Amino acid sequence: MSNMPEILIAILIIVLIIVVPNIKIVPQAKSYVVERLGSYYTTWQNGLHFKIPFIDTISNKVSLKEIVKDFDPQPVITKDNVTIQIDTVVYFQITDPKLYTYGVEYPVSAIENLTATTLRNIIGELELDQTLTSRDIINTKMRSILDEATDPWGIKVNRVEVKNILPPRDIQDAMEKQMRAERERREKILQAEGEKKSSILIAEGEKESAILRAEAQMMSQIKIAEGEAQALLKIKQAEADGIKLLKEAKADEAVIRLKSYETLKNVADGKATKIIIPAELQGLATFGTSLKEFMKDNNKKIDE
Repeated sequence: MSNMPEILIAILIIVLIIVVPNIKIVPQAKSYVVERLGSYYTTWQNGLHFKIPFIDTISNKVSLKEIVKDFDPQPVITKDNVTIQIDTVVYFQITDPKLYTYGVEYPVSAIENLTATTLRNIIGELELDQTLTSRDIINTKMRSILDEATDPWGIKVNRVEVKNILPPRDIQDAMEKQMRAERERREKILQAEGEKKSSILIAEGEKESAILRAEAQMMSQIKIAEGEAQALLKIKQAEADGIKLLKEAKADEAVIRLKSYETLKNVADGKATKIIIPAELQGLATFGTSLKEFMKDNNKKIDE
């Protein structure tokens, strides 16, 4: 009886050793594939689980997170017989842990090989220029083909991206030369267009300047003509006003003759060599000359 506690303790220890390791906690985004006596039994999702000792075994622990695989560059021949190097990135996710475990041996390696063969088939239908400019088409086709092919493996391919496309070195040099020539051609075209627009603008500016100068000259001549017309109009108006004043003052013939004499005097003071004297003023002019001679003779006699 004294050994009973020790036996119980030993049994308890044995039970703990057997039971505790068979209590499993599956974390989030994980799945465990469980086999019973060598055959598939069930798939554990996240949570607490217990397996029967020596009967149940966990054959595979599968991550349900999205997996990213960057595969090495693969040599691919285009339709126009150019060998290029293409590396791809595949984004996939395990949707069925059972199919993933039992569907294919080395699933990642299988996806890599399937990606390489699919890429060769697609690129083989495209020329080099199409390959370089059709990444979206290549990505879409590859994703569709890979997703369909990996469905029996419990894998869903979410995205496929062509990471790099590397043509041979001589092709790259030729492409760079072509690109440089195209840029130089565009530069010359832009320069020629700029010079053309500049010439047009200069010509339009000269044209507008000539028009403005002609309009300014025309306006100047118009103003001068208007000024002369107004001056002439003022003179005629002044003459008319003078005649009107004489008429209103009832000037007699003597006053008119006197005014005519004053006018004749002003004309005689000018630089003209010939003076035409009206008939009615000739007598008055003769009288003035005689009077002037008479005054000269008297002055001589007084001096003697």
